[in-house]
Amino acid sequence: MATKFKYEAKDISGKLVKGAVTAESQADAVADLRRRNLTPVEVSKASGLADLFRSGGRGGKRRGTAKRASVRKGELEVFTRQLATMLGAGIPMLEALEILAEQAESPGFHYCLNRVVEDIRSGSDFSKALEPHKRVFSHIYVSMIRAGEVSGQIDIILTRLAEYLEASAHLRSEIKSAMTYPVISLVLVIGIASFLMIGIVPSFKPVFDSLEVELPGLTVFIMDIAFFMQDYWYLIFGVAGAAMFGLKVVCRTPKGAYAKDSVMLRLPVFGVLFKKVALSRFSRTFSTLVKSGVPILGAMEIVSDTAGNLVISRIVDRARDSVRNGESLSEPFSKSTVFPPMVTKMMSIGERSGALDQLLEKIAEFYDQQVEAEVKGLTSMIEPIMIAIMGVIVGGIVLAVFLPIFKLQEKLAGG
Repeated sequence: MATKFKYEAKDISGKLVKGAVTAESQADAVADLRRRNLTPVEVSKASGLADLFRSGGRGGKRRGTAKRASVRKGELEVFTRQLATMLGAGIPMLEALEILAEQAESPGFHYCLNRVVEDIRSGSDFSKALEPHKRVFSHIYVSMIRAGEVSGQIDIILTRLAEYLEASAHLRSEIKSAMTYPVISLVLVIGIASFLMIGIVPSFKPVFDSLEVELPGLTVFIMDIAFFMQDYWYLIFGVAGAAMFGLKVVCRTPKGAYAKDSVMLRLPVFGVLFKKVALSRFSRTFSTLVKSGVPILGAMEIVSDTAGNLVISRIVDRARDSVRNGESLSEPFSKSTVFPPMVTKMMSIGERSGALDQLLEKIAEFYDQQVEAEVKGLTSMIEPIMIAIMGVIVGGIVLAVFLPIFKLQEKLAGG
């Protein structure tokens, strides 16, 4: 049955136009607008569907089960891929969910899917049934499912969602592998140095006193530090713990969190990696949402919520306000130092041509490759740096211990 949809869109020149179009579904309305070289900003029925996309369907209160639900690593990706395959094969939604609930490995996920099945049996939409389980099904997950329900292409949307989740998981794995080695190495360096300074070096003091030689400056310096650490180890660890706790508290405040994310993007060595990860995540999420039929304003709100970096989120919020006021999407991004000219130019071209989702996907693929190359480069660079740091610290301590012995030999040889 044909339905009338109201729309706001941008033409090739970037001008905001409003009107109405009749189509079988919202997805058909969006496709019709793109055939006219219009980039949809907001498409809605008389019932206010776009508001649902922006609000995430947060209408009434429902029983909360999110705290009890959990999912193992990779389980959600497998579930999404299997559900897409089963729906594509013609298996009804309820039956497919019952099968997947039975084979769920983790108890929390099994419980979560059973509650979803109960809600659907009671007449709830799939997207509505997912909303209480926010720890398992994110905002973007629910919004894309809602877009699939509206367009009647739930199996296609699920396939895109599975691809998005798998790409995101691969990106997280790359970051984890990049950070694991330096963190472990740093802990080992601190642990070994602390053990030597607190447990070994102070025991050489009686030996040095019996040598009756003037101790070298390095030895005096190391011994002073060692005795300070031995006498005030509780103070050192207490101050370090308090500093970490204080930093954590500050980072939970809006200003502190923004400052932390800003510093992360400017860190030497790792800052470039974090920036490329943020750009990849932004581009992939935005592309997936637009391609799935979520209006631009609703998509940008979700992108802002899921960016993982407050600097990116604020830029997206400014761009959303710009689009809402009928201005260009790409202009606020071009004013930021975070988004490179290549990204903003491609977004501008995509906005004018109506192929924004395709160009965003190309940007995401490019930065995925960049992240992978960056991780390999960091791994090969960090390893010799950490070995050198460990060598300097441990070698300096050992040298400080042996220098008095060498000086004694020189004294005996001269005497």
